[in-house]
Amino acid sequence: MQLFGTSGIRAVVDKRLIGLAFRVGLAVGRGYGSVVTGSDTRTSAGAMKCSLVSGLLAAGARCADAGIVPTPTLALAAREYKAGVVVTASHNPPEYNGLKLWNPDGSAFGLAQQEQVEAAVLADTVAAVSWGEMKPCQLHPGAVEDHIARIVQDFPEKLKVKVVVDAACGAAAEVTPRLLERLGCEVVALNCRHSGFFPRPAEPVEANLEELKTAVKASGAALGIAHDGDADRAMAVDELGRFIPGDKLLVMLAQAAGAREVVTTVDASMVIEEMGFITRRTRVGDSAVSEELKRGGEFGGETSGAWIFPAVSLCPDGIYAAAVMAAMARRQRLSALADSLPAYPLVRDSIPANGIKYFDLLREGLLALEPESVDTRDGFRLGFRDGWLLVRASGTEPKIRLTAEAKDSRRVRELHQAGVKVVEDCLRRAG
Repeated sequence: MQLFGTSGIRAVVDKRLIGLAFRVGLAVGRGYGSVVTGSDTRTSAGAMKCSLVSGLLAAGARCADAGIVPTPTLALAAREYKAGVVVTASHNPPEYNGLKLWNPDGSAFGLAQQEQVEAAVLADTVAAVSWGEMKPCQLHPGAVEDHIARIVQDFPEKLKVKVVVDAACGAAAEVTPRLLERLGCEVVALNCRHSGFFPRPAEPVEANLEELKTAVKASGAALGIAHDGDADRAMAVDELGRFIPGDKLLVMLAQAAGAREVVTTVDASMVIEEMGFITRRTRVGDSAVSEELKRGGEFGGETSGAWIFPAVSLCPDGIYAAAVMAAMARRQRLSALADSLPAYPLVRDSIPANGIKYFDLLREGLLALEPESVDTRDGFRLGFRDGWLLVRASGTEPKIRLTAEAKDSRRVRELHQAGVKVVEDCLRRAG
């Protein structure tokens, strides 16, 4: 598809993107008729949302706006409508913006729905209704309070732990601290104000969380929580100020959820199977995990920090995850819990290139590595006796992503270097 990546539509903000928001509004308004909207805190959110809402209203849809809200909050509010649209570029830098589309059950629009919207947008054949059929945009107040109330009902006991929350000045800046305080936590707020200029890169990876790690150690907190711009992601720092890798956090949250069956992506560690979970894997992207959870499973997630609790919603919910993490920290030191889990050497890397263009050339080079198994649901995941290698096209950037994991450091370096060589040879051959 031309418009949708692994998690909605996103691009650097310009006239084209703002115009695209109007045409998406027309298509979604005509197809669904009743839509709730929201946005994160980016400076371009107003322009994008006005364009989106104009399209929805021009299509004759009933439209209500929830204001600045986290993505999982908007997805929960969509229960009362036929669809929800949030204006956000998630963890991308502040010059980006985009659109994420949600069903009433909290699941992202599936491939078939995306294709329908994209076809209507690209054909540009959806006409506006007559002036007499257009409706005013309404407000949807209380979305944040409804989301907090839904989470609180699952945590009846006071948690009584100190937590540092780094919201990156995004949509959860006033939500996660309020939730945790209601649950009995002492909250140290870090970057918890609304701003379209993120004080750190919005993606909650370890390299971006030095301030959070320092704050956890300095305050004596039991836990640090980091969100991205729209709070569909949450990552954690333990009481020693150590970042908890997403592969370990996936296991910890699955255990806390009492899950027997877990849905995750092809790039997650093999440890999830070794911990005894029934595991179903999907292509990369929280929308793929969400879609698969409709077929069953008590927990799902991506190691990038998108955690899905299907008993509540099929939308990744970093705010619900924050409550689960705080409850974990109340029961046990997170450092001890994380250290008790097995871990294998794992390398994640990327090479600038449009991976889709080189699919056939990559196949030839990768199969020459003589893997024991090949999974092609998202690029090429090569299985070996003592590890695996994944080579896939990024769904959000012009990059080829490589992931390798093995039982020892020497072997993971071999697998990673073999993958890099195949990609570089492929790019040279393609000119």
